[in-house]
Amino acid sequence: MTTPALRDQFGRSIEYLRISVTDRCNFRCVYCMPLEGLDWLPKAEILSYEEITAVVAQLAPLGLRRLRITGGEPTIRPDLERLVAMLKAVPGVEDIALSTNGVRLPAMARTLVAAGLDRVNISIDSLRPDRIRQIARRDLKFDPLASLTSAIDAGLDPVKFNMVVMRGINDDEIGDFARLGLDHALHVRFIELMPVGEMAGLTFEHIVPSAEVLERAAAAVGALEPAAGPARGNGPARYYRVPGAAGTIGVITPMSHTYCDTCNRVRLTADGRLRTCLYGDHEVNLRDPLRAGEPLGPLFERALAAKPREHHLLQLKVGGLKALSQVGG
Repeated sequence: MTTPALRDQFGRSIEYLRISVTDRCNFRCVYCMPLEGLDWLPKAEILSYEEITAVVAQLAPLGLRRLRITGGEPTIRPDLERLVAMLKAVPGVEDIALSTNGVRLPAMARTLVAAGLDRVNISIDSLRPDRIRQIARRDLKFDPLASLTSAIDAGLDPVKFNMVVMRGINDDEIGDFARLGLDHALHVRFIELMPVGEMAGLTFEHIVPSAEVLERAAAAVGALEPAAGPARGNGPARYYRVPGAAGTIGVITPMSHTYCDTCNRVRLTADGRLRTCLYGDHEVNLRDPLRAGEPLGPLFERALAAKPREHHLLQLKVGGLKALSQVGG
């Protein structure tokens, strides 16, 4: 029998935990991390795989059912498949997803699936090698379509392909991304740029509203009609489909249309802090109580009681984040 998820003070059911396993990344995307990186967390402060599993094991009886492994870039942490297998064995956990830039996915996808990974989000903002280098500020000889193919071939389902749209930088590729959903059984999602931390000169002027994105996507692939998203989706995307297409097109709209009223998630940082809002300043230290042998359930319940009604991103209040990479989005 499935345990009902806990509810926050506004009645939202909280059943989804995003777990950052590292603050480091092999990219330096212009909207996500400063070029020089950050002051990396000392190893002693980062939760071990055993500690992450212990947190999940204490929260699952309270109704936690869905997990997403994030970073930084999670695939650069060694033996990630070991964590996936450990989390999969926790009673009550129904679904484990991964968010990745996809660089290491061709080498890891089948191993991660064998360990218990269910699905994947590949975050890449261009299909052009020169532009990937421009946005990611790294030259890793990366082929995003190879990552996409490896995910599909390994049996991950659903596969989501995420693009942060930036006016004057990559918005001319909206049509190219949209066409991927015509022939591939994947969900192409366009995300509005979120102004957080040091963003290499990006401003509100670089935001492309979702209504414009959909208009430009439709111009490339044909009329769009509302569609159901993936059956096991946890996120706030709104989905559309070209009749007869293999995949869907989605938009995620933190700037033009907030979705806080349906928020079902909290976040665990790499050093064990529970953040109840991506852009809020409320967080609870779970690492130290865990290491002291204290129960986490009461802390989790109190954290949900203080979860804010909505973010204040439009007022540029981002809870002290220096970079989006610190919490994995």
